[in-house]
Amino acid sequence: MLSNNEIKKRTGIYAADFVESGMMIGLGTGSTVFFLIEELGKRVQQGLQLTIVPTSHQTETMAKQLNMRIADLNDVDKLQLTIDGADEVDPQLQLIKGGGGALLQEKIVAAASEQLIIIADQSKIVDHLGRFPLPVEVIPFGYKQVQRKILSMNCSKVELRQKDNKPFVTDHKHYILDCYFEKINDAAWLNTTLNSFPGVVETGLFVNMATKIIVGYKDGRVEEVAGRRS
Repeated sequence: MLSNNEIKKRTGIYAADFVESGMMIGLGTGSTVFFLIEELGKRVQQGLQLTIVPTSHQTETMAKQLNMRIADLNDVDKLQLTIDGADEVDPQLQLIKGGGGALLQEKIVAAASEQLIIIADQSKIVDHLGRFPLPVEVIPFGYKQVQRKILSMNCSKVELRQKDNKPFVTDHKHYILDCYFEKINDAAWLNTTLNSFPGVVETGLFVNMATKIIVGYKDGRVEEVAGRRS
């Protein structure tokens, strides 16, 4: 049986084969994407022509270290492809993302892409979304009002994300509320409802956005599951 890092590395390398020379793509954030970026860096050294739009400062820093060409999303009409990770994937290929705190840019970049490929190890595949706490990005002003509203929605706990004993601050200077719904039956409704609350910037629910899921397993298999876009 493979270790988690070995699974992630195999999955990242597998996903790199979807990137063709001359493409302009979005690159996600997270531990599995780390191995994808590492592999793409090797291929750039071998002559792969590639321009990327990163979804976080972390991804941008790593890509620059590997001599990848960086573009600003404002200078791009559309992206051919984005490859990213996920915290949970359900049988309908709906996602929870944002465990790394980059959900806002991840969703903006994904929405600008013709395809969204999600790479994940088998532990991220679930029967129902919600076991992983749903990240909701909020502005700092009045965040406790949003917290109270979410708690009234059959949510068992809503925690302000912390780092080094201080509120975690996103790349865009927002806070994140981690919301424990336990089981999300209607991701589309919940996403729309949460986004209607004043002070909410975005949610970690990615509904009808994934076109393909690439799953790595402990026995070494890597499998593809096709999805759909709304």
